[in-house]
Amino acid sequence: MNGTPATPVPDTLAFVESPVQLLNVLEWAHNRTSDLTVVVLSPTDPMTRGQLRRMAELAREAGMRVRWEEARGGAGAPFHTIGGLAGALRRARRIVIGDPFSRYVQLLLTITRARDLVVVDDGTATMEFIAQLAGGERLVRWHRRGGRRGPRDLVFGPVSAAARRRLTPSSARTVEVFTSMPLEEAAPGITVTANDFAWTRSRFGPPRITRGADLVGTSLVETGVVDPDRYVEAVTTLARTHGATRYFAHRRESTEKLHRLAVETGLEIVRPELPLELIARRGPIGRTILSFPSTVVHTLPLALAGTGVRVAVCDVSPQWLRDTASPRAQGFLSGVTTTARDVQRLPALN
Repeated sequence: MNGTPATPVPDTLAFVESPVQLLNVLEWAHNRTSDLTVVVLSPTDPMTRGQLRRMAELAREAGMRVRWEEARGGAGAPFHTIGGLAGALRRARRIVIGDPFSRYVQLLLTITRARDLVVVDDGTATMEFIAQLAGGERLVRWHRRGGRRGPRDLVFGPVSAAARRRLTPSSARTVEVFTSMPLEEAAPGITVTANDFAWTRSRFGPPRITRGADLVGTSLVETGVVDPDRYVEAVTTLARTHGATRYFAHRRESTEKLHRLAVETGLEIVRPELPLELIARRGPIGRTILSFPSTVVHTLPLALAGTGVRVAVCDVSPQWLRDTASPRAQGFLSGVTTTARDVQRLPALN
């Protein structure tokens, strides 16, 4: 599916690496007039690739051009991808990105001459990006903050610093952040536009609502933040207490962990083919959706507005955290919960 961009070069190039990022490009483009081409920098993870292919179909149905790049398909793939995109990058007037922490995206930002940059949501990471940009800090994912910088971090440091400068508004460049996340403080000059999931609500639903509860999974174990045994115990307790019958797996959750959850909790494990906002809006969905601190506690109330579905969030107890977890982890996760609107807060499980 690799190919040369359509001629003339599109007014807007969007770079995405996850299904959620592509969903939010669709939300950003809803009711806007823009000649837009989406470039998918495909990851290697099969679940993410599957969801991205389904989201690419929806993007084409919405009138967008989609260019699929096997950006990680071998040692030479990054050079081939970047070389093939360089001309379009230099000529596009606007660049839309979904993950400012991505080294791939940061490298592309050093090439572009676009006067307009747009950052669409990549979930709760957007909150950290805005805070770091406002504080003049280096861009680093929240679950890695406080750790030692490795050799690759040091080598890539100049590229990351250059990307951060590109993402800082100036007389030559505008920066917009399109987000459903609550932002306490944006860097001076950044335009913040609210994402209310208008495209999702117009495209899907309203859903059929079941009587029971559904539970949303998280990749906090896979990212080394939460102890796996504590996580399984918490899921078991939540499912028993609230009568949950289904567990919607995060695309990054390991097969081994999901098998253990199925055996020990009796929950039906569902691997969604689309981002959960679309799955929930399409239905059927439980009257109550249970989640740990994650992006969905901010996005699902917007996507499901007016349906009567209740979103409840269970805090992560400090006892769940692994010794290797970032010192920033507890505060960040607590902030995700306390800033969520239109959700029910459940007490943390010890």
